[in-house]
Amino acid sequence: MADGRWSIAVHGGACRIPAALQVPRREGCAAALEAGRSILERGGGALEAVKTAVCLLEDDPLFNAGRGSVANADGEVEMDAGIMDGATLDVGAVACVRFLYNPVEAAHAMLREPPILLVGAGAEAFARAHGIAECKEAMRPAAPCGSGHDTVGCVARDREGHVAAATSTGGLAGTLAGRVGDAPLPGCGFYAEDGIGAVSLSGDGEAIARTLLAARVMRALETMNASAAAAAIFKPMARLGAEAGVILLDRDGAIGIAHNSPHFAAAYAREGLAPVSAIVWDNEHAR
Repeated sequence: MADGRWSIAVHGGACRIPAALQVPRREGCAAALEAGRSILERGGGALEAVKTAVCLLEDDPLFNAGRGSVANADGEVEMDAGIMDGATLDVGAVACVRFLYNPVEAAHAMLREPPILLVGAGAEAFARAHGIAECKEAMRPAAPCGSGHDTVGCVARDREGHVAAATSTGGLAGTLAGRVGDAPLPGCGFYAEDGIGAVSLSGDGEAIARTLLAARVMRALETMNASAAAAAIFKPMARLGAEAGVILLDRDGAIGIAHNSPHFAAAYAREGLAPVSAIVWDNEHAR
């Protein structure tokens, strides 16, 4: 039985964040958190909350997603996004899209469709057919704000006990055209399942994908508390000399946050607790 308590966490990237951008990114995470929190507070669903929060992060050019996406080696933007409904295990994801303001909107529209991932022109045609807003010209790249490899994401639990997770990224600065990282791959950059929890990751995408990092964290959530499950990212990333940050919720809505990157822009709120937003977290932080 659901206990009627909601919880939500967002992140804006695990990377080195220049000092001048730390406060704006913390504030951006807080704004996205508030948008999702307000949905949960009035009895809305986790799925709508994570989509709405990630849309706000995509709209903020300070984050490497949507309007803040970076250029690949060809000087073009290619964006990825994924979302998962923990109640049904439905997944929607898009990759290498260039004309969408909010790739997570297209991913959300795919949730009840047979495919779980569409790429490039096919994803954009699907979005167009479903009335998703698009640019007349391909999205223009932003200057990298930090390392240029970060991702945004959100996890939420609603009052019915349902969980959801979403991620979105503007890619890796200077990478090969057509590159797809962990963000749109379930079990890599995100995952959600009622009765277990939800997770969203950021960091070195290839390392996260090689280690199925979201799946490892979900496995840890089956037997560990939120704090211990968040710490499951450290050993796989140490093996590959890579960086990552994680936000997660357990089945009861307890929140875990951990990272081995220099900074991790994140924020969280839980029913009965004041919202918290920060750039650096004590590893294995949980509430």
